[in-house]
Amino acid sequence: MKKQQESSADKKLFVLDTNILLHDPHAFFNFQEHDVLIPMTVLEELDHIKDRNKDVSRDARVAIRSLENTLQDVTPELMIAGVPLNRGDLKDSTVTGHLLILNDHHINPEVSGLPGGENDNKIINAALFLQKKYSQKNEPDVTVVLVTKDINMRLKAKGAGLKHVEDYRTDQLIDDIRFLTKGYEEFEGDFWQNVAAVETTTIGRDTTHSVKAENLENTFINEYLLDDKSDFAARVVKKDDDHIDLLDLGRQRLLAREAWGIKPKNIYQGMALNALLDPNIELVILTGPAGCGKTLLALAAALEMVVEQGIYDKILVTRNTPEIAESIGFLPGTEEEKMAPWLAAITDSLEVLHKNDENPSSSLNYIMEKANIQFKSVNFMRGRSIQNAVVLLDECQNLTASQLKTIITRCGEGTKLVCSGNLAQIDSNYLTAVTSGLTYIVERFKNFEGSATVNLNGVVRSRLAQFAEENL
Repeated sequence: MKKQQESSADKKLFVLDTNILLHDPHAFFNFQEHDVLIPMTVLEELDHIKDRNKDVSRDARVAIRSLENTLQDVTPELMIAGVPLNRGDLKDSTVTGHLLILNDHHINPEVSGLPGGENDNKIINAALFLQKKYSQKNEPDVTVVLVTKDINMRLKAKGAGLKHVEDYRTDQLIDDIRFLTKGYEEFEGDFWQNVAAVETTTIGRDTTHSVKAENLENTFINEYLLDDKSDFAARVVKKDDDHIDLLDLGRQRLLAREAWGIKPKNIYQGMALNALLDPNIELVILTGPAGCGKTLLALAAALEMVVEQGIYDKILVTRNTPEIAESIGFLPGTEEEKMAPWLAAITDSLEVLHKNDENPSSSLNYIMEKANIQFKSVNFMRGRSIQNAVVLLDECQNLTASQLKTIITRCGEGTKLVCSGNLAQIDSNYLTAVTSGLTYIVERFKNFEGSATVNLNGVVRSRLAQFAEENL
C-alpha cells in the first residue's frame, strides 16, 4: 500500500493485519484521508506478542502505546464509528482519516466459507463482512482493502472473494530492484570527450575537476564515475544547480589502494575501498552477490583505520539474528560467544587476513584485543550511543527500514557505519528486495554528503561460487 491521494469520492477503508503493525508500529498514520480499521483479533495478537522474549515484542508494545495515545479518552461508540487520526502522537492537518476498532468475533465465518478458528481467517472474514456491508449501502461506495505482508494470506483473501488486497509499501521507494542505485555510473567511450568545459584545481595530493551540471544531470553526491576507454575514475564531491565538482581518483590508483594487506581485485572493490577508508564518509553501503568481497573489504578497512591509522577506537560487529533463533539467551557463554554462530563470516574473514602469519591463532587473538573488536546483537543496540567506532552491520537485507533507523541513530560523533547485504538472500518472511530496509537506505541516503553506496559487481570468491551465482 502506498500513500493514496484520491478525492473523497474514492474513500477507502484499510483493514490492517497484525504483521503491518509489527513491520511499522505507526503504520496506521500513513493513510492520509482514508480510514483505517483494526480488527479485535489484531489487538489480541499484539497482546500475545508483546510479552514474548523476542525483539518483535518491542514493536508490538510500541504499536499498542501508539494506538492507546490515539484512542485515549474516547467513548466506545466513537471508537466503533471512527476516531480522527489527527490526535495523540500525530499533529498533521493533512491527515483527515479515522481509526476504527471492529469486534470481529461476532462475524459469522460463513460469510467467506473460511474456518473461523484461525486468526488470519478471522481478519479476512472481517474484511469480507465490511465489503459486503458497504456494497449494500446506497451511499457512495467505500472500497475495503485488506493490507498484509503475508503473501499466503493475500492469496487466501482473494480466493475467498475479497476484491482488494495489498502489501504495505509506504516505505517502498522503488518498484523494481533493477532501478536501485548502484553508487556508480559507467560511461561509454572517453568521459572527457563529452565534456565541453572543465576547470581543474589541485590542492596537495587532491585534484578536483569542476564541470557544468548539465553534463551530469542525474548524478548524486559521492557517486563514482567511470569510463571504459581511459584511466578516468572520479567521485562527485560537490553539486549545485550550475556546477559539479569531481575528485579525480584514477582507475589505476583505485586498484592500487591497500588496506590490511588486501588489494582490490576489480574496480568495484577499488571504489568500495576508497569509500571505506575515507573518514569523511560516515555511512558506507555495500551491496552485491555472495562472494563479491563485502565483508572482507569492510573488515580490512576497519582494521586499517583502527590499528594502523588510529582514527577510531574500536570495531563493533553486529547483525540481526534469524527469527527462528532470535533469542540468544539459550546459547552458552558471553554475548560475543553467543553471537559467534551468526558472525562466522567475520571470523572467517579474520582468518583469511592472517592465514599466512607464522601463528594464525595467536595473530587472531592479538588483533581481536588490539582492535578492540566486539560482537553485539542488533537486539541490544537500542538505547546505546556509539562513539569513535567502526560499526560493521552485516546481512542488512533482512532488516526493515525502522530497524535500520534504530541502528543508524545509535551512531554518535566519530563513528563510521558500514552496512552490507545481498538482496538475493533475504530470509525474512515479509521482506522482498524492494521492501528491504537495505534498499530503503540506499535510496534515502544517496543524496547525503556523508554516505556512499557501492554495488560490488562480480564474484571473486571462487569460480565455483561465481558459476553458482550466475546459473543457480
